Amino acid sequence: MGINVSRQVELSENEYLQRFVGKTHVPAYDDDFWNNFLQYHINLPTNSQEQLSLDSRLEALCQSFISHNLLTGNFGSLVNVFLLKVSELLTLSDAESNVHIWHAFNALFIIRCLVKYMIETGSEYQLLQHFEALPAQTPDNDVPSGTTPDPNTHAIAIDARVVEETRAAVAKLVDGTKFETFLEALVNIIVVIPVKEFTYHLHLEAVNCMIILLSVSLFSQQAMEKSTIYRAIYRCQHANTLMSALLHFLSRMSQSPQTMFGFGTGGSFVFGIAESLWSILTFARKQPDILTAHDLPSAFREHYPLANQSLLLILILTNHHATKDNPYRISLFGCCDSQDSPKDEPATFKIDFSSLYNTLCRIVTIDQATLLLYLLLYRNQRFHKYVMAQSNLQQLVIPILQTLYNAPDSTSHHIYMSLIVLLILSEDDNFNKSVHQTMLKNVTWYTERSISEISLGGLLILVVIRTIQYNMLKMRDKYLHTNCLAALANMSGQFRSLHPYVAQRLVSLFETLAKKHARLDQQLKHPEANGETDVSISMAGALTSEDMLQDLSVLEEVLRMVLEILNSCLSHQLVYCPNLVYTLLYKRSVFEAFRSHSAFQDIIQNIDMVVGFFSSRLQRVQDQRGELGVSEVLEVISKGASQWSSDRLRKFPDLKFKYVEEDAPEEFFIPYVWTLVCKAGCVHFSSETIKGVTTDIVC
Repeated sequence: MGINVSRQVELSENEYLQRFVGKTHVPAYDDDFWNNFLQYHINLPTNSQEQLSLDSRLEALCQSFISHNLLTGNFGSLVNVFLLKVSELLTLSDAESNVHIWHAFNALFIIRCLVKYMIETGSEYQLLQHFEALPAQTPDNDVPSGTTPDPNTHAIAIDARVVEETRAAVAKLVDGTKFETFLEALVNIIVVIPVKEFTYHLHLEAVNCMIILLSVSLFSQQAMEKSTIYRAIYRCQHANTLMSALLHFLSRMSQSPQTMFGFGTGGSFVFGIAESLWSILTFARKQPDILTAHDLPSAFREHYPLANQSLLLILILTNHHATKDNPYRISLFGCCDSQDSPKDEPATFKIDFSSLYNTLCRIVTIDQATLLLYLLLYRNQRFHKYVMAQSNLQQLVIPILQTLYNAPDSTSHHIYMSLIVLLILSEDDNFNKSVHQTMLKNVTWYTERSISEISLGGLLILVVIRTIQYNMLKMRDKYLHTNCLAALANMSGQFRSLHPYVAQRLVSLFETLAKKHARLDQQLKHPEANGETDVSISMAGALTSEDMLQDLSVLEEVLRMVLEILNSCLSHQLVYCPNLVYTLLYKRSVFEAFRSHSAFQDIIQNIDMVVGFFSSRLQRVQDQRGELGVSEVLEVISKGASQWSSDRLRKFPDLKFKYVEEDAPEEFFIPYVWTLVCKAGCVHFSSETIKGVTTDIVC
């Protein structure tokens, strides 16, 4: 890497840079210029501060480029040089290709910087103009047929008298042809050139450049259906191979080499001894060897950048045009396990599901990984089937529960997607059985209470209840409540061996909601006595009576669902849940106020019947033995449960909820994805000029 941190003056005084952005045309065949121009060292900026520093150093040069390129066509020359380097790479051996890879990377990095600047400050049409721009023709431009141009005399100053003529010619040329050729080269780098240590950063730069091109949607208010860039990318004939390559980059999760282009054998080029003719910028880097749970998003971005950027590019490609013919979406949702031979419809491509699953387990606490997991579980039936067959599902579920447990550290979108993943998993009865058979010991991150041993199902119940209570205090999101309770409802018919604390929390959830209901009901009946308003209500500001009526209605729906969950467990698993019966006996008074309420009366009768049955048995035993201890009460409950018949209870439909994506998913997912790209990506954008997609995006 470069040794010295460059200063802005180094860039402004560099003769090759000045010629490239200046008034003279540099043709693509000037090997002497391009070999010198592309011989520089850089560490890629990996955070917003480094990107801001680089952008500020390059701004004056970019402005000069914009002013002159439509007349010089130097950007087109650079693109041609890059295309030539890439085409040669496909035919060279490893030992021969290092210098080409180095130069191709440097050319692509410059292209990326210029494209990013043009997208952020101009329009897509202006960007395509610069792609297609040719040098203004003057008599001096002509080179006699069969004559080799003199590299010392070919840089021609553009005469002002041909400016208007040239601009008119450029306008006619903007058909996207040059851009499509460039895009094809990017795809070739990603899907054809194998990833090795000395090609890693070239692959990364190709992925970054595609993200930059797609970012045109951030800075334009036109519909993307009219975008030349989007049309070119979404009619790409290699969608399957591109999606396959990106998913493999993620699945393999190769760590970034400690040096760029520094590994070779035999007579290959060794970057470390090359001498930089011009230096852009260097940044200090830490190089930990392993991905740790501490600050996982930053560690993943900094040390596995190709996996991180590939993941973000997958999300961009699949979530745009979600309701239209999207080849990348079809490709991702149609892939299969490389160990299987699909007997139904043919797969779009094959990938090792085991490797992909293990990678997602490692990084599922990262926002963008949760989103990809959701897409695969919900849309790819083969992957869904594979995941549900895993015996080690706790490796996937526990990190998701940690995300929910640490809700204040996550975005509302991340919490929401984590819950939807749990809801999708809970739709499977085998999952609901297995989580109660999987025992966990010493769950250190659950700090509300020390629990030496608990089932995975019990832990899931505790965390989801905690999420409901957090939502009541902080977020007040009806849909989040619904998804939490739907997951619990799906599981309720399989609740088994509930830990005493889990049983307490289930009943306490109803008790908390009941108190909130009573306060809200009282405020509606006696508005003049609202001196002490409910804390969670006052946090949202002063509520009108209509607001409170709506809140009361939502609250009653939630209370009803909690009662249905309790009833479902008692109807199907009472014999296996003595701790729940014990808690209902202990807390029977919390249901008192709802026995005569029309919305709850029918289901409370079932709970009363269970409580009454076991109360009478306990009373008889107490009359014989005297006061009973906890273990004795549980013994009486267990014996009574063996004689209990669920036929006594009123029948209710089984609780089965299925997640269904709402109409127009793009309205939710596209802003979400671009927020992730801005916050979690290796490429950072100017938030001041964002005007497309949504104003909620934070860079």
